[in-house]
Amino acid sequence: MSSRASLVLTLLLGVLLGVSLSLATRVVADRSPAPLGAPPAGAGPGLSWKDARLLAEVMQRVRDNYVDPVTDHELMQDAIRGMVESLDDHSTFLSPDEFEDMKVSTTGTYAGIGVEVAAGKSGVSVVRRMPDSPAERAGIQTGDVIVEIDGQPVDAADLDAAITRMRGPEGSRIRLVIQRQGVDAPLEFQVERAHVQLHSVAAEMLNADVGYLRITSFTDTTASEVEQAVARLAQAHAGRIDGYVIDLRNDPGGVLDAAVQVADDFLDRGTIVSAEGRTADAKFHIEAQPGDISHGARLVVLVNGGSASASEILAAALHDNHRATLIGRRTYGKGSVQTIMPLADGQALKLTTSRYFTPAGISINGVGIVPDTVLEGIEQPPADMDGSGSPTLAQRDPQVLAALQSLTTHSGALAGRDGAARAR
Repeated sequence: MSSRASLVLTLLLGVLLGVSLSLATRVVADRSPAPLGAPPAGAGPGLSWKDARLLAEVMQRVRDNYVDPVTDHELMQDAIRGMVESLDDHSTFLSPDEFEDMKVSTTGTYAGIGVEVAAGKSGVSVVRRMPDSPAERAGIQTGDVIVEIDGQPVDAADLDAAITRMRGPEGSRIRLVIQRQGVDAPLEFQVERAHVQLHSVAAEMLNADVGYLRITSFTDTTASEVEQAVARLAQAHAGRIDGYVIDLRNDPGGVLDAAVQVADDFLDRGTIVSAEGRTADAKFHIEAQPGDISHGARLVVLVNGGSASASEILAAALHDNHRATLIGRRTYGKGSVQTIMPLADGQALKLTTSRYFTPAGISINGVGIVPDTVLEGIEQPPADMDGSGSPTLAQRDPQVLAALQSLTTHSGALAGRDGAARAR
């Protein structure tokens, strides 16, 4: 073995030994002492010299013989990523950029210009302009194609790079060159970045008696957005609303606490979710507290194969507590909880730490939730709400119409507050 490989092996063994000892100390401190020489309770056998030597040897072979040059740092980063991602489909090692994106998706806030973009044949197109955003104030429109950012061409094949370049410190300026349909010459915009709030909840009335809430993801602000939307609809329609359609289709989930709070908003009592894991923090049992923001209004929840994780927790909590009927298609079936653990140099570990159970004590992992009423036929994505009222959302979206009809024609099946109390 070369001197360089020997040095890598020595350093690697030192790091791995230190990690092993620190983990062993923490585990033993939380449990009764194990017999002398035995591994900590619940842990596998320690790292052997042969395993460490094999890893160092593979790194050397790859570094010296792979067709393209690769550094020890790159190999170690990839080895860490592979180790974590081999555990399950949801654990992963996050680079600094990935960690920042994760923060945006969970907090619902970032500094940028306030547009959602998608890659298309003609370039990076603006598919949504957020209300009262820097983009709206500058005059950027839905359908505009961004062709240049700060003097550099935009590559539609690298959408993430374009998104990253549009974000930046609050108050900083960005120059965009845009191609707009019907306008021959490119348009130039100087936009000042600002704090942008991503909204995860949209609401409107389906008719005079039934409200509609669409939750697209679960962020730190989702519960407050739901509460504000319900209060706004109730105030605009002179008091109590008879029922709500809660649309969770294609909602991939997000922050568990947000789903728990939304469930609690519509429940007076009962179990919301429970979980089991190896650490104390990974084990929990959450009960609803008194108080229903809808005052017992009847509920129908729309789900499909894109409803996962936190959205499944909400659907199961309302369903198992006899608070809502589920309509749509079988959900995704993600029955685990991930914890984000910050690491050195802006990196992070997203690690599965718990398996959760519905109020009925069922694990939906890999199985999903089968709705009370399964809607066959072509899968319909959530329709955009344009506020025009012509045609109505229910007319544009057949599944929303089915949910509305179920809510208005089968009211006896949804007991509201009193029925929920009797079911427990």
